[in-house]
Amino acid sequence: MNAAKTRQIIAFCVLGFATLLIVAPIVLTILYVLANGAAAVNWAFVSQAPRNGMREGGIFPAIVGTVLLVIGTMLFSLPLGVLSAVYLVEYAKDNFFTRLVKLSVVNLSGIPSIVYGLFGFTVFVGLLRLGTSILAGSLTLAIMSLPVIITATKEALESVPFSFREISLSLGATKWQTVRHCVLPYAIPGILTGTVLSLSRAAGETAPILFTVAAFYLPRLPRSVFDQVMALPYHLYVISTQVPNMPMKLSFATGFVLIALVFLMNLVSIVLRAHFRKKKLW
Repeated sequence: MNAAKTRQIIAFCVLGFATLLIVAPIVLTILYVLANGAAAVNWAFVSQAPRNGMREGGIFPAIVGTVLLVIGTMLFSLPLGVLSAVYLVEYAKDNFFTRLVKLSVVNLSGIPSIVYGLFGFTVFVGLLRLGTSILAGSLTLAIMSLPVIITATKEALESVPFSFREISLSLGATKWQTVRHCVLPYAIPGILTGTVLSLSRAAGETAPILFTVAAFYLPRLPRSVFDQVMALPYHLYVISTQVPNMPMKLSFATGFVLIALVFLMNLVSIVLRAHFRKKKLW
């Protein structure tokens, strides 16, 4: 065996071991949650409201609240994030200001979520007087999700060959027609990936909704966007740390449902991404 092949084998082993170190803890955590919580998950658990101080009943209001927050976050963050990325890639000139904006977007993705929660509490709950509500929580989560969506969309747009733009413009199409028909359709898989990653993070966040929307115990469903809601991440925190004599199986079962919800979102994204990739001709 020559030296080049030996180095290749060593490199593969190191890369495989590094991958195992990343994947193994995640898989073990998921399996541990499934092993301790799957038995407590049934139709009553996911369809009933909590009762008896949340020691009995189900988590249906928390599931509804989480879904509403994810939908609200998507409605506010997806259009704004995609349009911002389109402007930065297709229209903005390469100067100091645009480079500063791009750097700021990247840095914003690293800000702790509790800072976004404090910002949402100060601006949306206090200054704009939206109160602790679905609207305030959705806006806060949308701001937190924007950096990921903008970055993913920008990279997806930049991955489309520049020749597509040149050919479209040479045939007399306008700039917007080129972007709309020759660039965005091929960038959709990347945009979907960034969107689902940001929404998955939003679905599992506790700190931002703690300040802006989450209720400790609210067995009824919301009636408007100005109502508080229960949410799975905060509900899991409450029953695990704030409620005495809480059966541990209920905590694990709530974690199981939250993981299943995030997995379902990612599965939908994978199916849609595969559908749009089949339409690519390059």
